[in-house]
Amino acid sequence: MDIPNMTLLAWLVVGAIAGFLASEIMGTREGLVMMVVLGIVGAIVGGWVAADILKIADVTGINLTSVIVAIVGAIIVIVVYDSLVGRRRAFGRR
Repeated sequence: MDIPNMTLLAWLVVGAIAGFLASEIMGTREGLVMMVVLGIVGAIVGGWVAADILKIADVTGINLTSVIVAIVGAIIVIVVYDSLVGRRRAFGRR
């Protein structure tokens, strides 16, 4: 996966911000560490989709476009995570 001109540190910062904002938007209460982890994963997923699939060129730093892309990615990751965790809880597993 190649995220053009985007450093890992920048994606970590954007991901942490996105995780917090996506968590607030979705109304989830996963805890600080999980929120940041899901946000970072969402930022990476969102950045990859935006840069490689949608060909959005302005996901190259800490800017509004990158934050929006990261928030959308984090929301997608939270929905998938909640779906998997909810399904596991429904069958009595922890």
